[in-house]
Parts: sequence; C-alpha cells; structure tokens
Amino acid sequence: MSDILQQLEKILQTRRQAAPDTSYVAQLHAKGLNKILEKVGEEATETLLAAKDAEQSGNQEAVIAETADLWFHSLVMLSHLGISHQQVLDELAGRMGISGLEEKASRNN
Repeated sequence: MSDILQQLEKILQTRRQAAPDTSYVAQLHAKGLNKILEKVGEEATETLLAAKDAEQSGNQEAVIAETADLWFHSLVMLSHLGISHQQVLDELAGRMGISGLEEKASRNN
C-alpha cells in the first residue's frame, strides 16, 4: 500500500505545480485550504452514506469508491499543509500494540 501512497504523493506534488486549468489538484490548491477541506468533508459524508447503504444492501462497491475519493482528497489536504503521508503512517505505527482506549485516554491529558 505504501508504494501506491508514495506514487500518489509524487503525482500530487507534480500536479500541485501545474497550471490550474490543466489539473484538478492544481485547481484545488489554487482555491486554497477551505476548498480542499470542503472536498474532504463532502467525500466523508458520501463515504458515510455509502457505508450506511452497504449495511442494508450488502453492496460494497460504493463504499470502496467513496473511501478512495476520501483518501485522495485527504492526501491533497496533507500535501497542501506540507505533511507527508508517511507522517500519518508513522503515527499509526506508533499506536500499534496500544489499546484504543489507552491511546484515546492519552490524548485527553
């Protein structure tokens, strides 16, 4: 998976530098963080709705597609903020072996 994330990160960096009339990613960056966050929120909502539908129908295709959109736009957000996907993966790796309840409690201190 991280190979795909590395490839995508390189593509996002390249497209960020492109002219906004030639790249969707460049358009998002040109419109600024608020537009990018709007897209992340929109994709999160669509993912939630697809998951709700999948629970009833058993059809997971929409959940997969919407989650891909959510992850993509989250990566654009991270790129805009100068954060690498690797930093997020490192955070997740650091949580391995820690109970979710313990990890959550440590954030509230």
